Amino acid sequence: VQLQASGGGLVQAGGSLRLSCAASGSTFSINAISWYRQAPGKQREVVAGISSGGITNYADSVKGRFTISRDGAKNSVYLQMNSLKPEDTAVYYCNARGPWKEYWGQGTQVTVSS
Repeated sequence: VQLQASGGGLVQAGGSLRLSCAASGSTFSINAISWYRQAPGKQREVVAGISSGGITNYADSVKGRFTISRDGAKNSVYLQMNSLKPEDTAVYYCNARGPWKEYWGQGTQVTVSS
């Protein structure tokens, strides 16, 4: 499975961005796709996830602001990020989990200016 993340950029506080994660390869083996982020000097943390059954979960810090969704026809998962805060600044990664292994895409930088 290969994952291609895109959509990062520079935005002012209060603004919005939409990240995309396009999956290719053996996508039938994917059980869930999640977005993680890693800020400078901090550990990577999970932001949101969506299962193959459509169940979603969010980190408390983004609930009510971020929405994860998927388009099965395009093998893509999206992260709509609204009301962005400077503390959301990080490199965002998409992660796909199968029954035996997990896969990572390259990161996309999100920078929120105050």
